Amino acid sequence: MRTALLLAVVLWVAAGSASAGTPLRVFAAASLTDALTEIGTRWHAGGRARPVLVFAGSAMLAKQIESGAPADLFAPADVRWMDRLERKGAIEPGSRVDLLGNTLVLIAPRGREFRVEMRAGFDLAGSFPGRLCTGDPATVPVGMYAREALGALGWWSAVAGRVVGADDVRTALAFVERGECAAGIVYASDAAGRDAVTVVGRFPASSHRPIVYPFALVRGAGSEAQAFLEHLRRSQDAREVFLQRDFVMFDRETGPERR
Repeated sequence: MRTALLLAVVLWVAAGSASAGTPLRVFAAASLTDALTEIGTRWHAGGRARPVLVFAGSAMLAKQIESGAPADLFAPADVRWMDRLERKGAIEPGSRVDLLGNTLVLIAPRGREFRVEMRAGFDLAGSFPGRLCTGDPATVPVGMYAREALGALGWWSAVAGRVVGADDVRTALAFVERGECAAGIVYASDAAGRDAVTVVGRFPASSHRPIVYPFALVRGAGSEAQAFLEHLRRSQDAREVFLQRDFVMFDRETGPERR
């Protein structure tokens, strides 16, 4: 039902954008919401057509593109969903670039922080009461990274029964912000600047696969999509927005760049 509803919304938004003369449609992971919304607003303020931005879980968006939903640019939070579309011939050859990285963090509602040591042997399950929210560990990238990290630290078996798997990382974040979950695992970029949550720990990079956001043009994308992707890759304006939100930028000659 949710997937069908999203497809209906995507088709409705795309139709509206076409009628308004706006050809650029971006399908992006929910964790990119704040950054791409600001970049898109600045792009429009510079005299370009406003991009149509569709945010959801990476798996859901990839499946919508497979089903024919109109998109020009795809940006998931996991290389595997881009790999899938590339194998199916849905991506413009040569357009793919690993643009961004991220950090996995453990959060708690502000005022309900708990002590945690991010190491094997620490009793995470006993350090907080209630549930732990993250993305669905079976399909949502942040949940998949979370399960890997919890497993690597020896924590998964003790907390698995308390994990709530959300449709995307922003839904998981909202559960923690409202206090419905006592803990959450999200990206550093999602927790940045959020008054209602506190980061209580950062997972070691060695505890999970690298968090990489590949960007690519969907087959048939036009020149506006190419220009926007180049803007994301090369412009100082986009760089500042990404770094301010705690993303890591990969596509620069100097190597990975953090704030």
